[in-house]
Amino acid sequence: MSQRISTPDLCDEYPDLIQVLEPMFINYGGKEQFGGEIVTIKCFEDNSLVREQVAKAGRGKVLVVDAGGSMRRACLGDLLAEKACVNGWEGILMYGCIRDVDAISELELGVQALGSHPMKTDKKGIGELNVAVTFGGVTFKPGEYVYADNNGVIVSPQSLIEIGNI
Repeated sequence: MSQRISTPDLCDEYPDLIQVLEPMFINYGGKEQFGGEIVTIKCFEDNSLVREQVAKAGRGKVLVVDAGGSMRRACLGDLLAEKACVNGWEGILMYGCIRDVDAISELELGVQALGSHPMKTDKKGIGELNVAVTFGGVTFKPGEYVYADNNGVIVSPQSLIEIGNI
């Protein structure tokens, strides 16, 4: 996204249109502000679907991964984050952990997660793609929009970049 994203400004301008995620994420990516159309994955300690999705074109999209809040395995590492970056993804929200945080901080990719953990996940091919996922008091629906910066994460049923000036 070439436009500047400010979640406080979007909250001020569209208070009735947005949902605000409870504070829980740490910003790890090289892009501290990002947003786009939501693509969801629901998985638990298995990042097989994350691997598949980051290999696809992601321009204008944010991958929202409900990893069940697991603090025992990392569902994203530097190799998958690099692949997401190469394929144009705007960012990844991980309701769980990531690893390789120093390398991910160097990428032109937005990445927010609950924390970091050095252990990778199993690869069992288990998970769901493009289903509504709920965590932090917000439901993320495929095709809706998410915006994130150092202030927080917000969700809107429509693109706020097209209808607003930020």
